[in-house]
Amino acid sequence: MTVPTVDRAGLQRRTVGLLFVTQILGGVGMAVGIAVGALLLEDLTRTSALAGLGQSSAVIGGALIAVPVVRVTGLWGRRHGLVLAYGCGIVGALLVTVALYARSAPLAFVGMFLLGGGTAANLQARYAATDLALPSKRARQLSVIVWATTIGAVTGPSLAPLADNLMQEQIASPRYAGPFVASATGFTVAAILLWVFLRPDPLGVSQGRDDGHPKASVTGGLRVARANAEARLGIIAVAVGHLVMVAVMAMTPIHIKHGMHDLDQVTSVVGVVLSLHIAGMYALSPVAGLLSDKWGQRPVILTGIVLLIAACVTAGTAGHHHVQLAVGLLLLGLGWSCTMVAGSAMLTGAVESHERPGVQGLSDVTMGVAGAFAGAASGFVVEYGGYPMLALLAATAVLPVTVLVLRSRRPHNVHRL
Repeated sequence: MTVPTVDRAGLQRRTVGLLFVTQILGGVGMAVGIAVGALLLEDLTRTSALAGLGQSSAVIGGALIAVPVVRVTGLWGRRHGLVLAYGCGIVGALLVTVALYARSAPLAFVGMFLLGGGTAANLQARYAATDLALPSKRARQLSVIVWATTIGAVTGPSLAPLADNLMQEQIASPRYAGPFVASATGFTVAAILLWVFLRPDPLGVSQGRDDGHPKASVTGGLRVARANAEARLGIIAVAVGHLVMVAVMAMTPIHIKHGMHDLDQVTSVVGVVLSLHIAGMYALSPVAGLLSDKWGQRPVILTGIVLLIAACVTAGTAGHHHVQLAVGLLLLGLGWSCTMVAGSAMLTGAVESHERPGVQGLSDVTMGVAGAFAGAASGFVVEYGGYPMLALLAATAVLPVTVLVLRSRRPHNVHRL
């Protein structure tokens, strides 16, 4: 069914504004949970090796949840897909809370898996911002939504100890329960706002329909990517940048904890360090978007690679000096931002409009699998090789991507509508 004529520019402004608000709420939900996820799982499992699997569960959850989200988005549009993703995040946060009361590590892992729905929603939202964007401004529109996450994601880790203390004082809840109740609340409000106000659906309007595209799927995206080198490079850049970021970030709270004697201060220190890291991830993303539109995506991806290597060197040589760790995590976030924004814009511009949901979903699945592997392996690397070894291995992972980026390319000023 076709849609009536609409003010596309006005709808795009309203869509970006709504996504901006919901990204703040979703950012709070994810950051609060991530800030204490490794800590609570180490507490439940009594080993740092398995603590890394908590982050891995959330990342792989986000990746696998993206598969039905893409299908739902194709059938009914962005609104239904985003609400489905946030709904999974709500259930996950509540399950982790129940697991803390029951002292059940298996239930906590299930909850962390479903919590990844919040990540799936945050990632898919950046693509919703490009549905009606002009090609020459696509990276900037995408980066604005990435940047919006800054407010929630930076404040989230710092809010974790406040939520934790509040629930412990008011209802004598177990340690770490408060942050996950806060996560569920943030996801719920975001889902309600999207369900009520994301109308008409931007994906449907961009395709001249009042719904999405019924053939959208991750497997369809894979077929498209196999025949499109530019789309493949965008997917690889996003995935590798995410792999490095997750590997180092996931075990930094454990590394900090192992160097401190006052356990009551661990959450606060972790909150500050991760807030700076998340600021690096999101705060300068509009700059990455602007440079991607003006100079092309490849130079920005190369900049991200340099920043990721610098981050691994800085964090890996920091020992237990919290200031140097914070600087390393800040650089890690900046490198992730460059590869995420430029890579996402590259893969979106490389394919036709009706192919985008599938390719975008494939990118999120690939990124999630890469991050899940990094999260799972990071705990064992730190357990048996130490945090510096983890940083070294993470740095080497980005080197092969440099060769791909420097190979012959299509001119960056070729845009698809």
